[in-house]
Amino acid sequence: MISFPDITFEAGKYVDDLVSFLADNLEALFDFIFFVTSRSISGLTDFLMIIPWWLFIIIIFLLGWYFKSIFSGVLYGIFIFLIGSFGLWEEMMITISIILTAVIICLIIGIPLGVAMAFNKWVSMILRPILDAMQTMPSFVYLIPAIFFFGLGNVSAIFATLIYSLPPVIRLTDLAIRGVDKEVVESAQSFGSSRWQTLSKVQLPQALPTIMAGVNQTTMMALAMVVIASMVGASGLGEQVLVSINRIDIALGFEAGISIVFLAIIIDRITNGIAEKVQRRGGNK
Repeated sequence: MISFPDITFEAGKYVDDLVSFLADNLEALFDFIFFVTSRSISGLTDFLMIIPWWLFIIIIFLLGWYFKSIFSGVLYGIFIFLIGSFGLWEEMMITISIILTAVIICLIIGIPLGVAMAFNKWVSMILRPILDAMQTMPSFVYLIPAIFFFGLGNVSAIFATLIYSLPPVIRLTDLAIRGVDKEVVESAQSFGSSRWQTLSKVQLPQALPTIMAGVNQTTMMALAMVVIASMVGASGLGEQVLVSINRIDIALGFEAGISIVFLAIIIDRITNGIAEKVQRRGGNK
């Protein structure tokens, strides 16, 4: 009675069979996803690398100034300059490309799913436990199917990052749509607005500040996956952190690590600034 009875349920085997089935039968789809994603990352990286270093710093300064303050703009410009002075300029651009690609895909998938959850209780009931699992599952586990479907490289990093960082934008979009004042919605409907018109002209504008908070959280979670994604061959700052661990190189580890911190601060403050601007404009209308 002390030991567990001789009962086994090999759940992992069924998941393995499912993944193998998908890989065998949807190979063309995965090849297409790999092609589009890899080209997107490469194109975005090439575009960012074309921008002169001084112009990129000026752009960051202007974004910081417009969305926060002139002091913030100067500080963010200094952060970017320091990353370049560490010799990590190209790695920074690759990291930004991976994050932007992952976030854009998250928004394309996440916002419609969040809207669907807000309007349909069955969709909500199905997605909630899935989102719970996505948020609580150890992030290293996502690397296994990523390698299986796409091999080593930046595309696998995008896949793993997508699973990890998608839930916040879905949940907050759902919460934002549900939180819109019902009287405002009923007023729009009483004037003859269709469901689509009510959503696009009333609910989404009202919910935008909360949705922007979801965008911020998704972006920060994508950035948090940078180092973990380097374990499946992702380039960028995360790869340098991994190299420093393998070499026990404290100097490289500090420079790559503090560069990720600098990027996190800049992205967090600017996306928060965008959300605050949107909220102010919504309040003035």
